[in-house]
Amino acid sequence: MNTKRYALWTSTIVAASLLLSGCQLLTGYQKINEAESAEAWVGKIKPIAGEVNIACVGTYHCEIVQIDKTLIIAPNSHEPINPQIMTTLPRQEGMAKTSMNMDMTPLVNKNAIKVVPLAPSSMPGLTNYYARVMPAKHEVHVNFYPENNMGYVERFAMIHDFTEAGTYQLRAYQKQSSEKSGSLLDTASPEPLCIELLQGTQVQRRFCKQLDAEHQGEFVETGMDKAVTSAPKAKKWQHKI
Repeated sequence: MNTKRYALWTSTIVAASLLLSGCQLLTGYQKINEAESAEAWVGKIKPIAGEVNIACVGTYHCEIVQIDKTLIIAPNSHEPINPQIMTTLPRQEGMAKTSMNMDMTPLVNKNAIKVVPLAPSSMPGLTNYYARVMPAKHEVHVNFYPENNMGYVERFAMIHDFTEAGTYQLRAYQKQSSEKSGSLLDTASPEPLCIELLQGTQVQRRFCKQLDAEHQGEFVETGMDKAVTSAPKAKKWQHKI
């Protein structure tokens, strides 16, 4: 019996520039490599005892669009759909939007969800949010934007048992390959996009995009070592035309 587990992925690419032969438009993936930025973002998350924080990092912009049956971020406005799940911010001039000065009242029940502003997005005018939930098995849907272009989105969904309270990240990066031949074809082909689920700094699960005929662009969960693995450093990428 095939015990492989699959993540539900679809890719929507409407940017005509991506079809240009010989171009490697990986500007968004350069954002993936700015680990110091991701660490700064995660540092703004304020843990609440007994709760789970879920954040996404690694691309120009990312959004947690749905948790279980609750819609979180609207795909058109890129803002929280329901103001009632939005963590309130004191209205004071000159106050930065951080969790340190927000109303971080603990969640009232096991089904409660709160959305908290995390940091300004790399896309002007947008905000990255993280979600607060109670420890349990949750289905999480995330939209990643690898390019500075709202028309190109990678949609990801997974089910995970968040049994322990703490901070979890869904981190996008490009898998490094040691099998490149150095040919022009290899040079023009982007490395596979992967998503890691981190609990704190430890990788718990990993999904990578498969481009073979069998999987047709699906993101397949890859095996993890028995020992808990630390997150690898992302490969530095150059914008090549």
